[in-house]
Amino acid sequence: MSARTKARKRAVDLLYSSDVLDRPLADVLAAEAARALEEPSRRVSWEYARTIVSGYQEHADVIDEMISSYSRNWSLVRMPAVDRAILRVAVWEILFNPEVPRQVAIAEAVGLAGELSTDESGAFVNGLLASIAASA
Repeated sequence: MSARTKARKRAVDLLYSSDVLDRPLADVLAAEAARALEEPSRRVSWEYARTIVSGYQEHADVIDEMISSYSRNWSLVRMPAVDRAILRVAVWEILFNPEVPRQVAIAEAVGLAGELSTDESGAFVNGLLASIAASA
């Protein structure tokens, strides 16, 4: 697994934890930063994960609005928390990280959905992200 793939998964974990535990994202980031200092093997993936989560934090309103606008019959709060986290990571990459090709962001998100969420989540994530990417 590449360092960026690990970082995306870590970013999903951080966003998910903040969401489910109702902890401020800044607190979750601080705890993970301390953990990364203690475990040097985590540093490479931690840096990109921090970039993703900080980017989401900076653009949360735009990202969440895009997800809400393009999801049909699924409000943001009705989505499984893990799907919400995966979508937030991917939409940040699609809209705000020109270094990542859109198709890579989508493929990585679909892979995470298949690994971490329901059987239907991969198709849902793929369709929603394809629509957002086409409009961006």
